[in-house]
Amino acid sequence: MNILLIGSGGREHALAWKLKQSSLCDSLFIAPGNAGTALCGTNLPVGITDFEALAKACKEHRIDMVLVGPEEPLVKGVTDFLTGVPGLENLKVIGPSKNASQLEGSKAFAKEFMTRHGIPTAAYAEFNADNYLEGVNYIKSHKLPIVLKADGLAAGKGVLICQHPIEAMSEFDLMLHRAKFGEAGKKVVIEEFLHGIELSVFVLTDGEDYVLLPEAKDYKRVGVGDTGLNTGGMGAVSPLPFADEAFIQKVRSRVIEPTIAGLKKDQLDYKGFIFFGLMNDNGDPKVIEYNCRMGDPETEVVIPRVKNDLVELLLATSGKKLKTVKLEIDERAAATVVAVSGGYPGDYQKGKVISGLEENLLDDTMVFLAGAKHEGDQVVTNGGRVFTVTSFGTNIDEAVEQSNYVMEQLFFEDMYFRSDIGYEFRSETN
Repeated sequence: MNILLIGSGGREHALAWKLKQSSLCDSLFIAPGNAGTALCGTNLPVGITDFEALAKACKEHRIDMVLVGPEEPLVKGVTDFLTGVPGLENLKVIGPSKNASQLEGSKAFAKEFMTRHGIPTAAYAEFNADNYLEGVNYIKSHKLPIVLKADGLAAGKGVLICQHPIEAMSEFDLMLHRAKFGEAGKKVVIEEFLHGIELSVFVLTDGEDYVLLPEAKDYKRVGVGDTGLNTGGMGAVSPLPFADEAFIQKVRSRVIEPTIAGLKKDQLDYKGFIFFGLMNDNGDPKVIEYNCRMGDPETEVVIPRVKNDLVELLLATSGKKLKTVKLEIDERAAATVVAVSGGYPGDYQKGKVISGLEENLLDDTMVFLAGAKHEGDQVVTNGGRVFTVTSFGTNIDEAVEQSNYVMEQLFFEDMYFRSDIGYEFRSETN
């Protein structure tokens, strides 16, 4: 079958790498893709939200299945659009409907969904410009720290943890009266701060049943020891030592199953990945957020650990046959380390030549390109997060050390990476 993958990041290179391994994949197209996805299929110069051009590409290349990588096209309704185009009625699209994608597209929608279906999460309230003074009083009376979230998509920058009431009131004013996050911040969700260890749990669901993918933890801060500014993610590890069978059973019964039952009850059409951002609060899982797609860089450690044919899994999702699927997981640890451009997540330069990609890598190590493109016969940087190195190991220590070793064989000017990914688990795995 012919498959179209939408997106251009490291997540999409990892997905393309996995899709291409399937005997069911005849031709793979990626829109717009990057220098890494070009190694797996054919890149198409089509933007992720240019729905008309995506539909045209589906017809031109006789696409049978579309897999949507990033959140923006899903929240804007790409699934509904493509399946509504004459001639594409039988197209299999893996990604939730526009309504269901509000789980990520609107923090208020997600919190209301969790409250309605009894899913554990932080206590919260929502405010807009009309009830601004109520929000100020809510902040004044709330214990610290306090979390402010822009309701809509804000490119991963719309969540603020405030340690002082004056800081919180200032940010609240900037969001509602000064449009700090634009349209995304016209409504603000204020919630209690959850203490514990964060983790990411992923499922693939057909709207009735689900398969549980490996869990992971990513690292957002740019600096060693989780210091400095937040980024899109500097690395990830999987599995997690504390996510034992008892904890995962709590996640299934208290979070995953009520979520899927809630989607069905609310008649939200959902076929695709669900990302549960969780807090392990003294052994009890609480939902921080939903994402309506796989995470990045978590995909780069989760997907390599899945032994199943990914196309078979996606076909089962489309045909509502996931209850017949048995997932096979590589028991080894995986760690991904991200190479970023100097200055990221602030200003950085593009066009730096990447060297070392042509070298023979170690066994059980993969390089997934993200912000990288071909320029003549060279690969050059084209973004803040440039590539990831993912390695397997018998434990997290070994996997991280191997990724770090390979990272040191690669180079571009002003390249930077965190060498301490998985640091809080590495002593536990010796």
